[in-house]
Amino acid sequence: MKTDQAALLAEDHLFAALSAGDGEALGRVVADDCTLIDVLTGSEVPRPEFVDLVGSHRLVFSSIERLGARVRLYGDTAVVTGQTRMIGRLESHPFQVHSRYTHVYARQRNELRLINAQGTPIAPAGVGA
Repeated sequence: MKTDQAALLAEDHLFAALSAGDGEALGRVVADDCTLIDVLTGSEVPRPEFVDLVGSHRLVFSSIERLGARVRLYGDTAVVTGQTRMIGRLESHPFQVHSRYTHVYARQRNELRLINAQGTPIAPAGVGA
């Protein structure tokens, strides 16, 4: 399998785990030293906290719409950029966000694993113009 196809497959596994609230599956695709930059607050979320939030269903995604992705390869590293529309809740706080994201994958133990993720909200048309 080509690395760009492997990166898109890793993306499929990541979004499937998020949609299912499957912390175990999420843990398989997310590297031990991964850091997530939260799309809503900009805060850093370390891997253990991220996996626990999803696995304990304190972070729930009721809908994730993926709006394309582009893969760029740098040796055994893949940078994936795309857009999503997500609806869910964190604890008792509902959220809805349209965002662009950057996911960075690196080959570890002969498979691509997420090493960094960052999301940026997209403002509705006309806002901030």
